[in-house]
Amino acid sequence: MARFELGKIMASHTTRTEKLDLRLTRKAKRALQAAAAVAHRSVSEFVLESALSRADETLAGRRAFTLTATQWKAFLAALDTPTRPLPHLERLLKEPGFFDSGSR
Repeated sequence: MARFELGKIMASHTTRTEKLDLRLTRKAKRALQAAAAVAHRSVSEFVLESALSRADETLAGRRAFTLTATQWKAFLAALDTPTRPLPHLERLLKEPGFFDSGSR
């Protein structure tokens, strides 16, 4: 079987420029602090790594799919098939949109 991966969310070691504020109970904060200490991480690192791991699990079905060799060949053939003309779509894309300059 072929496995097609679109990528993974990773916590990189690059400079972090975004901030996320959380409100939580005192009990939840203590639990996170204890877990972070056991994992030898700061609370921020622990929460980020845990959240990204959960995000990766949640999104996994949207990034990867498994195909048999026959299905893979059919998939590639579908990608290689020339497009068919869609006159209504072509016309729609040529018309000015709602937010284009000028009013309708």
